[in-house]
Amino acid sequence: MLRHTRLIAALGAVFFATTGLAACGGVPGNAVVSVNGNAITSSAYNHWLSVAAASSSAAVPGQKAPKPVVPDPPSYTACIAHLEATQPKPAKGQSKPTSAQLKSQCEQQYSALKSQVLGFLISSEWVMGEASEQGVNVSDKEVLKEYDTLKAQQFPKEEAFKKFLSNTGQTVSDLLLRVKLNLLAQRIQQKVTKDAHAPVSQTEIEKYYNEHKSQFGQPERRNLQIVLTKTEAKAKEAKSKIEKGESFAKVAKAMSIDPVSKNNGGQLMDVVKGEEEKALDTAAFSAKVSSLEGPVKTPFGYYVFKVTKVLPASQQSLAQSQASIKQQLSAQQQQKALSTFIKGFQSKWKARTECRAAYVVPDCKQYKAPKTPAVAPGAAGAAGAGAAGAAGAAGAGAAGAAGASGAAGAAGAAGASQTPQTPQTTVTGTVHTK
Repeated sequence: MLRHTRLIAALGAVFFATTGLAACGGVPGNAVVSVNGNAITSSAYNHWLSVAAASSSAAVPGQKAPKPVVPDPPSYTACIAHLEATQPKPAKGQSKPTSAQLKSQCEQQYSALKSQVLGFLISSEWVMGEASEQGVNVSDKEVLKEYDTLKAQQFPKEEAFKKFLSNTGQTVSDLLLRVKLNLLAQRIQQKVTKDAHAPVSQTEIEKYYNEHKSQFGQPERRNLQIVLTKTEAKAKEAKSKIEKGESFAKVAKAMSIDPVSKNNGGQLMDVVKGEEEKALDTAAFSAKVSSLEGPVKTPFGYYVFKVTKVLPASQQSLAQSQASIKQQLSAQQQQKALSTFIKGFQSKWKARTECRAAYVVPDCKQYKAPKTPAVAPGAAGAAGAGAAGAAGAAGAGAAGAAGASGAAGAAGAAGASQTPQTPQTTVTGTVHTK
């Protein structure tokens, strides 16, 4: 009972852990970002920056994790000192990196961590805000139940859980926040698809069936036995042996150069017209069952073969295909609704997101994409293009619950937010889509 009382207290603090109320307009002095009047505080940013840094310095399996160092702009003194202390000894004839080079490395590290963390924190605000506007809620009881389930799956022993918290710098409140965000994200996605759902008509089903008949049938298939040789003389020798009574499998194993079939009795199963080399394909689909044929010259060598079985073409009727078509059209309908929602979601919440000058990322309304991108297209998403809608909700929201373990869902906020799939949360923060 005492344990759950503590958890409920932690859960009550969840939404005060990252935000505060902003003054009317602008970003307050103790904050880095304001989302719709809610301030993402400097303390929250610094906390999650430490968590992300801990993740980025995770140990190689079997080795002790190095102590994480958060890059410290603008001088990066601690970061440079850390790099100097941990740099491998340069190879003979090479010089150590200069302080300027190490500072540049620290700047790059900080920029990446900043983008990840702000992507997570901003997308978290977007999800909570959208949930509030849509009337979507999850109870403390639901959050605790999901949290307990995930914790039991991943940390059967309490000591392992305590070690995880210590290594990542996270608190129970952090984990409860991430679980709650994920549940809200899923509920938003469910609401969007449910509200957009319309019955699939019989006319739509029939139209799809007639336009995609090949999806509901199978062409004629043939099972073959083959021997492939380099020369025509060898092919004739193989054919002669089979004609004289040696088993096809024995001859194939001894003489065939085809690595796929030679140790399997020479068998090629379920061959569809057009799959094999043209000369063999033509011969195989004009041959009679059990008739030994060849040699057939191809660019790969000479084939001797026989057709062992013909499986006729088949076609499902409309009645047989109706249920799967209905399900597919319904899924397409939901996907379209999500895609539409995502566009509006991103646009709406980005317009409500104001960032301090030193903390501008692609989710901020004042962000301007560089004319010559320094990275490949789409990197904005990888930098935290937050909450791509319910997918963003279902991914960026999961951002709270996403991101490789210690990254506190920050990376998840960036990448997972782009895909409208239901995330499966873990206490450590890893998300698996299905």
